[in-house]
Amino acid sequence: MRCVLTSRGGPFLAEQRALPPATEHDAHLPRVWVDPARRFQVIEGFGGAFTEASAVTWLKLDEAQREALLRAYFDPLHGHGYTLCRVHMNSCDFALGNYAHAATPGDFALEHFSIERDRQALLPFIQAALRMAGRPIKLLASPWSPPPWMKTNGAMNGGGSLRPECRAAWAQCFVRFIQAYASEGVPIWAVSVQNEPMANQRWDSCLYTAEEERDFVRDHLGPALHAAGLGHVHIVIHDHNRDEMVERASVVLADPEAARFVWGTGFHWYMGDHFDHVQLLHDAWPDKQLLFTEGCQESGPHTGSWDLGERYARSMINDLNRWTVGWIDWNLLLDEQGGPNHVGNYCSAPMLADTTTGSLLPQSSYAYLGHFARFVQPGARRVLCAATREVLECTAFINPDGTVATVVMNRSEVEQPFVLGVAGQRQRLRLTLPPRAITTVLA
Repeated sequence: MRCVLTSRGGPFLAEQRALPPATEHDAHLPRVWVDPARRFQVIEGFGGAFTEASAVTWLKLDEAQREALLRAYFDPLHGHGYTLCRVHMNSCDFALGNYAHAATPGDFALEHFSIERDRQALLPFIQAALRMAGRPIKLLASPWSPPPWMKTNGAMNGGGSLRPECRAAWAQCFVRFIQAYASEGVPIWAVSVQNEPMANQRWDSCLYTAEEERDFVRDHLGPALHAAGLGHVHIVIHDHNRDEMVERASVVLADPEAARFVWGTGFHWYMGDHFDHVQLLHDAWPDKQLLFTEGCQESGPHTGSWDLGERYARSMINDLNRWTVGWIDWNLLLDEQGGPNHVGNYCSAPMLADTTTGSLLPQSSYAYLGHFARFVQPGARRVLCAATREVLECTAFINPDGTVATVVMNRSEVEQPFVLGVAGQRQRLRLTLPPRAITTVLA
């Protein structure tokens, strides 16, 4: 039995003393009840995104701090043990500038395709993480924009669309990227069609209608991966916010030829919660997976914010309780400004680096992520879990080794005592969750 607690004003992920058994005097208390026999989706894992901004910031640290960052995220015994991460194809806003792997205009044969830019910082960061993890990391690759010459606006920034005559070549860019990364010892587990395909951004972006995404998957990307012997690489559609995920994903999944290539739907948390849409999409297409692919706090680093960690855990609890199989944070590391970012779109990250002192600054989001990633192992199954008070937000999982991990959060300003009961275990436990706190119980 283990109990780990993070509370405002207290240490992160603090081991607690043995929990007392509940007695008859605790019968009036709220209850969290778990039934490990009622099992749902299999969990792929948790993690964050390798971006050029994160990699360059990591390289600015001294050797000891680089090691500490890797251990904090990827060490399966002493860190979060991340096993599910994301990387950008071509540049994104969290790169040092626009770049493309197939930059030569009119190079339909991709004779000049190159990932040399990635070898400067991005790949060394990923390769170091793989060494620290000592086990596979499932990596989702997502493009923010095709090369300018493949687009209607002739630029990576500012939206635009994929030119119809470039669709086949762009599909081959996915193939070449996967092959090139594999040659560097970095296997790609899945690709998404387009990051945020409805967003016309002042940074790297490209617009797809749902019908265009369907047709690209059906006629180009899916066949290209299979023809190259890469049919095992999953295809994730949507990769945008929850608000329109049901309508857009349904356009793709309603086409049998497109749907056979699609593993699942990716989604982000911007533009409202819409947790019910995650459940609705599962109910409509239960054979397809759901994956949270990006979330961060926008508009600066938000250093020291406690709300930040709570936002993460609230989203994770609600998404996981609605059939989501994995949860991927955005940048693994940013500097004290919330960058670098080539268009000034600064954001938060669970780990910030003070580049003037060379020190790491773990944020509340780092701790809250750890309450899931450290205790819910890949291959775990979500199990039935419910609380008798809404203030106790909860979810639970049974790991492959048979241990049951229960996560309970209290976002109120009032201490919340409760009783935890697990079906099949004779003893119930009495816990007291401080204000603005989260706990994970492993039994």
